Amino acid sequence: MRCDGSKPACAQCVRAKKGDACEYDDGKGKTRTQIMREHIARLEMRVRELENPEQSAPSMTLFDPHALSPYYSESSSSSSYGSPGKLSYSASASPTPFPLGEQDPRMLSPLSVTTPDVDPATWESLNFADMSSVSGVNAFSGMEAPPLDHILLEIFIPHRQQCGLDVHVGRLRDSLSLPPQEQRHPVLMNAIYLWACYLSRPGSLSQYEQLYLSRTMASLGDAMQFTSKAVDLIQACCMLSLYYLSNGRLMEGSYYSAAACTLAVQCRLHQVGSVAQQINPDIWDASFELPPPKDNIERGERIATFWQVYNLDRCWSVVLRRPATLPDSDHPLASITTPWPQRIEDYENEDLVVGGGSPTIRAFFVQQGQSNSLNGFSTVALRVKASALFEGANRLSSSWSPRSLASGSFSENFTAFEHSIVRFATTLLPLHQVGGAIPDDKYALIVIHSLAHASMIRLHAPFMRDDGVSRDKSIRAARSLIHVTKLVTDSDVEFLDPVIGLCWASAATVLESELTRLQSSWPDPLNTMEVRGDLEALLFVMSKLGAKFPLVAYHCTKVQSCLDGE
Repeated sequence: MRCDGSKPACAQCVRAKKGDACEYDDGKGKTRTQIMREHIARLEMRVRELENPEQSAPSMTLFDPHALSPYYSESSSSSSYGSPGKLSYSASASPTPFPLGEQDPRMLSPLSVTTPDVDPATWESLNFADMSSVSGVNAFSGMEAPPLDHILLEIFIPHRQQCGLDVHVGRLRDSLSLPPQEQRHPVLMNAIYLWACYLSRPGSLSQYEQLYLSRTMASLGDAMQFTSKAVDLIQACCMLSLYYLSNGRLMEGSYYSAAACTLAVQCRLHQVGSVAQQINPDIWDASFELPPPKDNIERGERIATFWQVYNLDRCWSVVLRRPATLPDSDHPLASITTPWPQRIEDYENEDLVVGGGSPTIRAFFVQQGQSNSLNGFSTVALRVKASALFEGANRLSSSWSPRSLASGSFSENFTAFEHSIVRFATTLLPLHQVGGAIPDDKYALIVIHSLAHASMIRLHAPFMRDDGVSRDKSIRAARSLIHVTKLVTDSDVEFLDPVIGLCWASAATVLESELTRLQSSWPDPLNTMEVRGDLEALLFVMSKLGAKFPLVAYHCTKVQSCLDGE
């Protein structure tokens, strides 16, 4: 159902308990998004004034770092957790990212890593000597920034799910005014500010990107000393990993992803709600135990943090062409039993699903289509399932060998997994209804649908050259992905998870292969107009996302080269 235009909030947002965040352009005045953009423009002017005081008017009023954020209205209060309506602007806007043509060409290439998605020969021809994180950090180690904490936090909050971070917004805001020992650890806050600067490209705030990167890196060691700040540390590692990966710096991204996985398992976030295992207890056990959660919200944030790690690990391990790091087996210490994630609002409303210690992901594959449980169907839970299918399809197809045909088990597993993908797709909101969902759900559902189709591609694409059925299914999945891209508006691109660009790249690879097959057909080349049109449609939307994320921009150049016949 689409927006009914009701004031002050449409019926759909009211039912979703997000009436405060509802906005639409009725042509009668400025939307909160438009007001936010005007705020950003004024802030950028203020930053320039702070940086060049000699050029500013003598009567300039400086910003008070101890005052409340200028974005808060007079009616806001520290107890109004998660109340976007208390702000004087919409959180849906951020500075426009840099256009594709204005990027530093060196940022279009990751470090040399051998993966099927990245051509190492291309990267080796590019100079990364002056792009290392060490040199970047050192160059900005002495730089100081104006007091931007509140500003950067408000820029980041609408994008938090784009980075995989799901936290209680009200508590995150209030943390800034708490005593230092009660605040979120600087490693998390600096990672948030880093992403805010990253998302502000090419605005003036983006010049502080390397500064906040250096501060995040400097905070890592301190955070490791405090078990009570382990969740902040894990969240920061996830954000650092995604920052590096989306910038094409794959080695660094892989490093921090693995670190987040190791820390999550060490702190037993993969078994939230399970009875502690009493296996050879000794004096060292307590050093890794997280303090009990203070309430359901804190417990919910721990659950959300684990699944943030899981999504990062499962999706990007496919791109990095390495095994997933998080274990999940029947061993008592390695089984993932943390319950499916829910919305933070559900935890706040005491609507908490308590884990019973039974396997979560493995039960999903075994019981899919047979379970009567209502758990596991929130948008955030569907995102986890899509990640599991994406990685599982890639792992299964890459395990094929001529020897596996003799046993017959591979064929059975292959067919069963394909059915799992198809059954999962039937549980999703139909595409024609996705456009009417509230914004956060729309962005998530676009990614979930894309991962489902990309899973089918990962399952069949390795066999499409020699098997006509796999080729047809791969092409059908690629075209289904193109159909999903038609839901993406220019404003949606600002909030999409960068992993969707890799889904589109998978579809492009299938179509490139089909284009080559058609062009080389004998005795006469077949008509390639339809396939070229599909590639052009993919290139169009990939170029928009590539303007934000250099790794996606690299894949755009590959598609363009294919279309140009290079």
